[in-house]
Amino acid sequence: MLFLRNKMSQFKSYLSLIKFSHTIFAMPFAMIGFFLGIATTESSFDWFLLLLIILCMIFARSAAMAFNRYVDRDIDGSNPRTAKVREIPNGTIKAQSALVFVIINCFLFISCTWFINPLCFLLSPIALIIILGYSYTKRFTALCHLILGLGLSLAPLGAFLAVTAEFAITPILFSIAVLFWVGGFDIIYSLQDKAFDKNQNLHSIPVWTGKKQALQLAKVFHFVTFFALLYPAINQNFESFYWIGFSIFSALLIYQHSIVKHNDLSKVNLAFFTTNGVASVVFSIFVILELSL
Repeated sequence: MLFLRNKMSQFKSYLSLIKFSHTIFAMPFAMIGFFLGIATTESSFDWFLLLLIILCMIFARSAAMAFNRYVDRDIDGSNPRTAKVREIPNGTIKAQSALVFVIINCFLFISCTWFINPLCFLLSPIALIIILGYSYTKRFTALCHLILGLGLSLAPLGAFLAVTAEFAITPILFSIAVLFWVGGFDIIYSLQDKAFDKNQNLHSIPVWTGKKQALQLAKVFHFVTFFALLYPAINQNFESFYWIGFSIFSALLIYQHSIVKHNDLSKVNLAFFTTNGVASVVFSIFVILELSL
């Protein structure tokens, strides 16, 4: 019984390490890519393929998050906000164990792409380079937020390629939307660490421009998201369900900017996780309904 409790505790620690709950950001867009591929090519629904896509999302994201925690372990240990709550600095998970976890998940991700199609398999190392490479970017560029967005933006396009094995403008636009959506809300999230990052010579938009201008740039990013999602609606002749999802998603983008101020960051977590998580799930539900009915 004690053995089982220890194993469950260890399992929960790894879920916390990779922030598994944050899968809610990109996974819904992967589902959009999957159903878009079916709808635009008249491919048949394939449960096994859907499972492989979901596994790819889980393994890739687990590798990326664990690698980020491994690479940033000294930074996290120095940051009062993260020192006690992140698993490597507080000793819950050993750094070497986290690195082994990364390697295992990378192997599983590439293995899953092998069973999808040759194109996805060939592109899988590039995807890993992007999502793992992000962890180093705040050491040399304030554009690290966009690199994070680029990593998550692979979700809709990757799922579409899993179904069709060919590129198309609509999934690319969904990926552009995700890129700037994630980049924008990551700027908002990074406002919390502006002073620490500056002290540690780390790069971010808030460090580069200051908090007030960083929030303005996050708004610009989200305007790009708005227009990137608007074009598919017109180009694909989407009807009511898409427009409902699009309207709710846009309203939630506006809402998160209304509750975060450069001199009041008390609602950053509400804006970052709750608002964007709800936006992603609700939007995907309505888009999938549009594509399926």
